[in-house]
Amino acid sequence: MTQNVWGVLAIALCLAPTAFSQRMSVDFDPAATKINWSLAGTVHTIHGTFQLKQGHVDVNAANGDVAGELIVEADSGSSGEATRDKRMKKEVLETGRYPEIRLKVTRLEGAEPLKNESNVRVVGQFSIHGASHEVTIPLQIAISGTEFNGTGKFFLPFVDWGMKDPSNFLLKVNKTVEVELVAIGHVRR
Repeated sequence: MTQNVWGVLAIALCLAPTAFSQRMSVDFDPAATKINWSLAGTVHTIHGTFQLKQGHVDVNAANGDVAGELIVEADSGSSGEATRDKRMKKEVLETGRYPEIRLKVTRLEGAEPLKNESNVRVVGQFSIHGASHEVTIPLQIAISGTEFNGTGKFFLPFVDWGMKDPSNFLLKVNKTVEVELVAIGHVRR
């Protein structure tokens, strides 16, 4: 339901090619990176998290190429309520069949030379529930020495992407989940 992870993923792309001398890599820290999601409903909004498994992005400033991938284990999704989480994993995400959520970064848009901060759009292929979808994720990034910090918010239309609507006769939820990403990583040049 909140394959937001991916979100996370987009952050890697945040490295604006014009801001760096030649090549740069970012390794994302799974323990420090936060992937939060929320799903609004008629009674209340459900909040949850996903855990980044691994993530790495390479940027070539000479030609503007950006490549990398962020991976989230779909089974790491948690809303803090065991029964709801079990249903989300079994019926919506189908984690037994689709164990990973991936964001493959393909390009960076709107990049300007980075000083301490920059706003960019990360474009990539978001793979979830057995299908791949092009996404554009706005991110605010900051690089200080070897530390990378990227934050962004985006929406995933999980029902349109073929996942089950968890609504029932008592509780109706939106067909889109909001994902907030705080990606923390280490820069190598």
